[in-house]
Amino acid sequence: MAEDFYSILEVPRNASQDDIKKAYRRLAMKYHPDHNPGDKTAEEKFKNIGAAYEVLGNEEKKRIYDQVGHEAYTRSGQGGGPGGPGGFNVNFEDLGDVFGSMFGDMFGGGGGGRRARDPNAPMRGSDLEYNLRLTFNEAVKGCVKEIGFTLKDTCGTCRGSGAEPGTSRKKCPKCNGTGQILMSRGFFQMKSTCPNCRGMGSIVEKPCHDCHGEGKVSRKRSVKLNIPAGVDSGSRLRSAGNGETGRMGGPNGDLYVTLVVEEHPIFKREGLNLFVEVPIPFTKAALGGEVEVPTIDGPDKIKVPAGTQNGTDIRMAGKGVPSPSSKGRRGDQFVRVSIEVPVKLSSEQKEILQKFDASCTKEEHPRFKAFMDKIKKLFN
Repeated sequence: MAEDFYSILEVPRNASQDDIKKAYRRLAMKYHPDHNPGDKTAEEKFKNIGAAYEVLGNEEKKRIYDQVGHEAYTRSGQGGGPGGPGGFNVNFEDLGDVFGSMFGDMFGGGGGGRRARDPNAPMRGSDLEYNLRLTFNEAVKGCVKEIGFTLKDTCGTCRGSGAEPGTSRKKCPKCNGTGQILMSRGFFQMKSTCPNCRGMGSIVEKPCHDCHGEGKVSRKRSVKLNIPAGVDSGSRLRSAGNGETGRMGGPNGDLYVTLVVEEHPIFKREGLNLFVEVPIPFTKAALGGEVEVPTIDGPDKIKVPAGTQNGTDIRMAGKGVPSPSSKGRRGDQFVRVSIEVPVKLSSEQKEILQKFDASCTKEEHPRFKAFMDKIKKLFN
C-alpha cells in the first residue's frame, strides 16, 4: 500500500486510541462491502482500513510500526514485516473478527465468530413508513383515520420458507453453508456475507410458485388510527405490530405514520397558539365594543377597547390548540385588529365625516401630534 496506516485512517500520528477507534468505525461503515456491493474500490479501501486498524488499534503493534516505519513493517518476509525477524507476526485473516467485535450484527453478523443465519429461526418483520395528510381541523381537534397500504406478508403456500411445498432448502455451494465467503488479495483476507445465500447458509432449490422463493407475498392491509388532538406537521405516530409480518413466528414490525397537516385559510399556527387577523370598522375601533371572531370551537366575541389602534393583538386565553401530550392544556388565540377604512361613501356620509374632522383637535390624534412635533424639531 502506498499510503501509511495513519493516512488510511485519516488521523494524525499523535492520535489517541479513542480517536483511532472512532476513525475506524466511521470509515469501516462507509466502505463496508454490504454498503457497496460490487464496488471493488470500496472493497479495497475496506481491507486497507481494517489492516490499518489491526496495527494502530493495538498499542504494542503501533509502537513497533512507529519505530520501523510503514515500508519495513509491511514488507512481507523481510525486515520487521509479517513473519519476519521483527518479533511478531501480523495476521490479517481476522480483520472480519475485528470489525464484527465492534459492530456486532449491524451488517448481518459479526466477524470470525459469525455463523450462518438459521432459515427456520424467528425473525422480526420490517417496520413500515406511511405519510398521512390531515386537514387543519382534523389535526387540532383529533380524529380517527383509516389508512390502506400494501405490505409483505408471510407466504401461506410455503409458510415463509421460500421453498416449494414438498421440497427443502439446501446448503449454499458458494459458502459451503457458513453464510460467509473469504476474499483474498495479496496477504489480506477478509470475511464477508455470502451474496448467494445472503448469510443464511442455505438456498432454495425449487422456489415456491407463489412467492418465487422470497417467503413473502404482497398483501393489502387497512389500519384505523386514533389521531390525538393537537398534532402538527412532522408528528410521528407508532402503530405497534402493524408493520410487515415476522418470519417463522417472529414478531411483526411496527408502522410509523408521519403527519402532514394542510394550512388553514384563516388561522396561522405557532406551536399551540393560533393567530387570526380580523377586520373591524374604524368606528368600532374608535368607540370600542364587541366584535365576533372565529375560533376553532366556533364563533366567539371579544371586547375591543375604545381607541384601539391598527395592528393591536387581543389575546383570547385558552382558545388555541389542545396539547397532544398534556391533557387539559391549551394554547391561546391572538386576534390582530385590522382597521378598515370605509369606501364608496355617500354625500351625506362625507359631510358627516368632514364635520367630525373639523371638530377634532390634535389631542384626539396623539400619534399624529407626536410625529408633527418631531418634524418641527428636525427643521427648526
